[in-house]
Amino acid sequence: MSSDDGGDAVSGELTALLTRLAELADQPTDPSCGVPDAARIDRIALLEQTRAALAAAQHTEMVAFARAHVEAQAGLVAAHELDPRDLGKGIADQIALACHVSPTVGSRRLGVAQALADDLPCTRALLAAGRVSERVAELVVSWTSHLDPELRRLVDKQVADSGIETQSRFAAEATIKRLAYEADPAGFTQRGRTARTQRRVTLRPAPDTMSVLSGLLPVEQGVACITALRRHADTLIAGGDADGRTRDQIVADTLVERVTGQTFAEDVNVEVGIVLPLDALTDTDGPGIGEVVGYGPLPGGIVADLLNSTQGRKWWRRLFTHPRSGRLVGGDPQRRLFDGFLAGLIHYRDHGRCRDPYCGAPARHTDHIRGRTAGGPTSLGNGRRTCVRGNQVKELPGWSTDLLDDGLGDHPHEVRTTTPTGHTYTSRADDPP
Repeated sequence: MSSDDGGDAVSGELTALLTRLAELADQPTDPSCGVPDAARIDRIALLEQTRAALAAAQHTEMVAFARAHVEAQAGLVAAHELDPRDLGKGIADQIALACHVSPTVGSRRLGVAQALADDLPCTRALLAAGRVSERVAELVVSWTSHLDPELRRLVDKQVADSGIETQSRFAAEATIKRLAYEADPAGFTQRGRTARTQRRVTLRPAPDTMSVLSGLLPVEQGVACITALRRHADTLIAGGDADGRTRDQIVADTLVERVTGQTFAEDVNVEVGIVLPLDALTDTDGPGIGEVVGYGPLPGGIVADLLNSTQGRKWWRRLFTHPRSGRLVGGDPQRRLFDGFLAGLIHYRDHGRCRDPYCGAPARHTDHIRGRTAGGPTSLGNGRRTCVRGNQVKELPGWSTDLLDDGLGDHPHEVRTTTPTGHTYTSRADDPP
């Protein structure tokens, strides 16, 4: 049997397994169907073990692909067709596309797979046998990342002998941390010092027109922040100055006020792209959706509330849509305090997010789909928003992007990405709000 035949056989086995799992998922959930409760619990346990074993199998394929691709890239470096500094780039991105996840998640998965294959064989064996979950295996990878390979393998064996498969995730993490510290106390301490240099604040959308502002801070700073916010809230409540707000609401408002310097939390500067009849701002019960770029669509009534409540700087922009498809084709350039109208229009169309398939990271670049050196125009149709990584990866050998539809007619703006293996992935602009 050739290697290709072997690969086809494995693919066939996996396809058959997927079909069988799909059949299990489609079975009736009616308690009267005759399956004993004990049998269902056994199935649930077995499927959980299968989930772990499948993760280990996927790790094997990731590592094999990465090694083969690095070898191929090394040949390009030797032929002076690839900058040596780019060796290894684009591998995790291809894995991410295949898994329908972002490049960041793809990189993390590949890193876990490589660590388990190279330095943590005992943990990998537990995962492949379904005795620990993928999350526990990831914790072993994470908490031993500062160790040299020899010490990492020592901790790996100790973890496997610790009975970690019978522990809760919290207890398992405590066990891993203790063993990692005992293996290299100085390195573990330095790891903490390094982590303190990586403090940051991030924002992500949450359901129901909310957002999550997160601060990764040194522990004493985090404790000081939450203590000060809660103490201020308790003082207002005790003095009768809460204005009907709960303690949590006061804490949230105070955070915004202290960070922005505003007198009141709601007085934020805001720009709203409005793809709706203008009377929807006053007719809050009527149809219509607005959008805060970078967050996503908001009901017309919420848009009106937002613009009416803030005393900060506020403006709106009319966005023009195709009469049949309703897709964004232009806009009003007369917005004060705004430069680069075309870039802004592309930013609106792509909702402030990277247009690479499955990415969705905050956009940083406005990219030519067909490059300027190849004669690509600087236009609404030939532009897209990308993250920094997405813009750089497409310049590697074997990668290409093609405009399938400029989005100015009845169909959405559509871009095709082709990877070095010849796989293609399509990204379509979401419908405007």
